[in-house]
Amino acid sequence: MEKTTIQVNPETLERLKILKEFERQSYDDVLNNLIDNCEEESLSEDEISDIQKGLEDIKRGRVYPIDSVAKELGIILK
Repeated sequence: MEKTTIQVNPETLERLKILKEFERQSYDDVLNNLIDNCEEESLSEDEISDIQKGLEDIKRGRVYPIDSVAKELGIILK
């Protein structure tokens, strides 16, 4: 496998060290895990649209108190 060197600030290196899951884990693995997590956390267009609709419902007062929703669903809140 071809390797390369990248420059990072000492502070960045310390942050990367903290993200290691085990002592001998490579920084390549750490960076790939971060990239994978970012890609997984990206929202789809449908998810963004649903969030926007939900925010609009809140603005227009089309909401229900959590207590009444829990009671209707038979959930006991602590």
